[in-house]
Amino acid sequence: MKNNLKKLEIFLQQKLPNVSGNLVLEQLWGGYSNLTYLLKFGHQEFVLRRPPLAVSLATAHDVGREFYTLSCLCKFYQYVPRPILFCEDLSIIGAPFFIMERVKGLILRNKVPPGTQLTPEVMGKLSIAFIDKLVELHAIDYQAAGLTALGRPQGYIERQIKGWIQQYKVAAIDSIPEMEQVAQWLQKNICNESGYALLHNDYKFDNLVLNAENPEQIISVLDWEMATLGDPLLDLGTSLGYWTEASDPPILKSFGLTSLPGSFERQQLVDQYQQKSNRHIDNSVFYYVYGLFKIGVITQQLYRSYQKGSASGLRFANLIDVVAAIAHQARCSLEKNRISNLH
Repeated sequence: MKNNLKKLEIFLQQKLPNVSGNLVLEQLWGGYSNLTYLLKFGHQEFVLRRPPLAVSLATAHDVGREFYTLSCLCKFYQYVPRPILFCEDLSIIGAPFFIMERVKGLILRNKVPPGTQLTPEVMGKLSIAFIDKLVELHAIDYQAAGLTALGRPQGYIERQIKGWIQQYKVAAIDSIPEMEQVAQWLQKNICNESGYALLHNDYKFDNLVLNAENPEQIISVLDWEMATLGDPLLDLGTSLGYWTEASDPPILKSFGLTSLPGSFERQQLVDQYQQKSNRHIDNSVFYYVYGLFKIGVITQQLYRSYQKGSASGLRFANLIDVVAAIAHQARCSLEKNRISNLH
């Protein structure tokens, strides 16, 4: 990116109104998804999203699709950053990218930000807001929003189960018997579809921007690269998969800060979702185990990239242990037939 800074500066000066001066670029968060950069022209700030430099997961990282999603969705859902422009000219930075507004606020990752007070009261209110914004997203008329091109919702659950199992078989390096057992269980226990909605597909704390002065308030939802159409309860399942509780193994708590005192337990999240959405959930274990398995497969894919030399760093080297822990968590949920208080 830095090697193409001047090209990007000239391009944006031509495309963006009232932009002048030198461009300053700063990577905001590497993660494993599309890369995010803060762009500064004096007091003006924008955000750039581009595909990762090395890691490539099937069907992910399509920034054009993400820009399309934001462009349609911003008229119907106030919690998305405003998209500004999309560029597929590879001569600018060597990859397609898009520009969107910068939403300033607080993002919770796996450590409490300095100066932030995440009291039990704050975490309880944030848990409610977390579900409320997901329910609101699932209530959007995706046809009216012009988002029908995102996918074919009918048969979504069966396709997801088969697809993630196949992806695991391709990505698996070390044998993890519990992952294989969970895969077999999912295949034999596919739920009937509860309905169709727009799904975020990666809805979790570190994809939310919070009000820095009032952290129980969600300002914006980020990272729409995996948005699609399908059964909303699978979207909830993915969120449950990332939501750890106080009694969960420490290795899983690297997912975020959801185990802090005052946070809802997973079953409480399900109860809140049912109450606000009027959707009945009679098999929360299926959706939670699906979420865990999906996250396990993604983690396995990242670990395989590390093993093949296309990704480096300690955060990749330890991912196989995370996969094993996720698989064990899923087995515990199946054996106890519940999603909370598993340890």
